[in-house]
Amino acid sequence: MRIGELPYFIKWFILGIVIGIVAGLSALTFYFTLKLMEYIFMLKLVGYEIPEPLGEGGSLNYVFHAERIWLIPLSTMLGGLLSGLIVYTWAPEAEGHGTDAAINAFHRLQGRIRRRIPPIKLIASAITIGSGGSAGREGPTAQLSAGIGSMIADLFSLEPEDRRIAVAVGIGAGIGSIFKAPIGGALLAAEILYKRDFETEVIFPALIASAVGYVIFGSVVGFTPIFGYYMGTFNPARLPLYVVLGVVDGLMAILYVRTFYSVHDAFKRWRVSNYVKPVIGGAVTGLIGLLTPEVLGTSYGWLNLVEFNRVDAFVSPIIALPPLIILAMLPFLKIITTSFSIGSGGSGGVFAPGIVIGAFTGFDVWLILHYLMPGLAPDPAPFVIISMLAFFGAAAKAPIAVMFMVIEMTGSYQLLPGAMIAVAIAYLVSGDYTIYRAQVPTRRDSPAHAGEYRVPLLMEIRVGECRLVNEPVAHIDESASTALNRMLRYRFTVLPVVDHEGRYVGAINLYDVGGGKGVVRDYVRPMRHVEPESTLYDAISVMSEAGTTWVPVVSNGKLLGILTMENMNKAYSERLKKLRSS
Repeated sequence: MRIGELPYFIKWFILGIVIGIVAGLSALTFYFTLKLMEYIFMLKLVGYEIPEPLGEGGSLNYVFHAERIWLIPLSTMLGGLLSGLIVYTWAPEAEGHGTDAAINAFHRLQGRIRRRIPPIKLIASAITIGSGGSAGREGPTAQLSAGIGSMIADLFSLEPEDRRIAVAVGIGAGIGSIFKAPIGGALLAAEILYKRDFETEVIFPALIASAVGYVIFGSVVGFTPIFGYYMGTFNPARLPLYVVLGVVDGLMAILYVRTFYSVHDAFKRWRVSNYVKPVIGGAVTGLIGLLTPEVLGTSYGWLNLVEFNRVDAFVSPIIALPPLIILAMLPFLKIITTSFSIGSGGSGGVFAPGIVIGAFTGFDVWLILHYLMPGLAPDPAPFVIISMLAFFGAAAKAPIAVMFMVIEMTGSYQLLPGAMIAVAIAYLVSGDYTIYRAQVPTRRDSPAHAGEYRVPLLMEIRVGECRLVNEPVAHIDESASTALNRMLRYRFTVLPVVDHEGRYVGAINLYDVGGGKGVVRDYVRPMRHVEPESTLYDAISVMSEAGTTWVPVVSNGKLLGILTMENMNKAYSERLKKLRSS
């Protein structure tokens, strides 16, 4: 009997163990590759020893020292150059933050992730972060584990539904392993796919995989929580203060998302070589790093220092700034450096920077509250910890998973009541803003579940009733590199192809184009289309078969336009509204 034919719990118990082993080994591989890059760039080139978190051998007695501080911009620019060369030469879709790409694969690509992406993502991200780029190690680990999960699904000839689950399990197991937070990682696998829903079928295998990955990773690097242990007690009198903290974190989460995607979209529109963009992003990060080296890399060690009020460790090597001024600036500077490091095309995660931004925000709020009521807020640690989870729980739209992850990362459940209040407030304040664009609101909105919710009404609505778009379209005689750039700009993996008279001739796939050599004609493949008289159910069938979120609409051989899932949803919602009103 094939593994795909086994009962659900037996099948996913076996696959969960396999994916967990892969996730643990992937986390270890990336962890030590990153340490090597930090050694080469930061220690050998710049002469700067980055502070480590307590769970990885760090100390609270850290003193800043850098022998060649002026080389920081060179390091970050060199990292951007090497990362850009690797990514844009072999796998352009591996740029940016990997978790979002894995989420997109779940919803829109039937869980398919190109096999070359995991190793390229690993190397490019290690270089970006190790050279001083402001990014996290969870995104690369998530995409690495998710990519190998997709390969495992193909190896066992699993159905698309199971391949999607394998990808989601890989996301959670990879993040849970490298953060030493198996429960939070398992919940994240189910929650991070949606803005306000859970993928319940993922939870059981994710628990198995996260536990296995955690054991493998911890057996090598140790089981101490990444940020050490918080031993304080919970004070219910502080609950109103955590409400204030939640409001601030919600507003800062909006700022984080808007800044990140403003920079990201500006670089996408900028008509310069993709190889140059990460270098420019690295230059901005490096120049800010000269002023405040606390923003470079993951910043985990600085988080521990601020948690335990080691204010004297915070310095600006080129300007004599008071530590409190530096700490007031750090949340905003970390947002800017993360936006430029990743938004320019560099490779890394946005989860860990979000945790760090939240920690710095929590310290700044504590400073104000400590000045106003020192007896009620004597210690910054609870505000730092709760702000970490409230900020990124809101930004990632994953409040429950992030809450458990931060608790596991600090080894304490004492702050759980305050954390629940703060993250709920931050989640409400942040509204619909999310750092993961590939998320959809609920299962009902996911292409992966399209057939489960809309079949009866979709068989009544005609394609001709929907709004069509004219772009993006590839022309049969244009260069493949032009079509590839158009795919990346519009975030499409497949484009319809027309001839010089506008007749529909097929489609071109991102995975076939590769390096972009030759012309579009060399890569055209057949792809079914629909006509104006076809139903939306027919359109969804074509989308599901092709693994796209759009379908070509053709009449008398000519391409009329593209029907996207978004416009299908609008037509469906309008029809449903009319039915309800009548």
